[in-house]
Amino acid sequence: RRFFLMEHPNCLVMYWDSYNIGNGVCEKDYNTQDCNYDGGDCIQFNNDFPNCTATHPFNIQDDVCDGGDYNTEECGFDGGDCIKFNEGFPNCDVVNPSWIGNGKCDDSGDYNTEKCGYDGGDCYKPEYPDCKGINPSYIGNGICDGGDFNTEECGYDGGDCIQFKTDFPYCTVRYPHYIGDGDCYKAYNTTECGFDGGDCL
Repeated sequence: RRFFLMEHPNCLVMYWDSYNIGNGVCEKDYNTQDCNYDGGDCIQFNNDFPNCTATHPFNIQDDVCDGGDYNTEECGFDGGDCIKFNEGFPNCDVVNPSWIGNGKCDDSGDYNTEKCGYDGGDCYKPEYPDCKGINPSYIGNGICDGGDFNTEECGYDGGDCIQFKTDFPYCTVRYPHYIGDGDCYKAYNTTECGFDGGDCL
């Protein structure tokens, strides 16, 4: 490393950081003429993607589709890693495209939306085809969840809320499982909710 710094005196890196130069991994910080394009590590990258400004060039062509600046024409759509994703979800703009269709429902951000195929199918429950925009892992888990879960389209939370709907047909609260749990909640202390299932009597 000492010889490299002697040969490239204008490469302004600390001695211990110089071990990252010429290590086979293209680092953006060292991808300069003064540092011989990271000791040669970035020459191929620069040839292939001369206008790519992605923060971590080594993430390109690593078989994982990265979003943002990576999934651009300048970066070859992450070096080709995102071509299949873009074909399947042309209007899906998320930070981590690799999360789409990975077997786990991501219900934050834009993942669980129509344009992202409801997280590539991860957030879709075949037995309730019209139940969309929710995390299916909560359906039929033995706990009555309110909101969009407790609807006909979602099978009244996969059956979890059927007894609740029978007992309190006009009670529309966010957390139905709080009803009758032994604690009195002011917001649920209504006639429609049976005075919190009797907890507030």
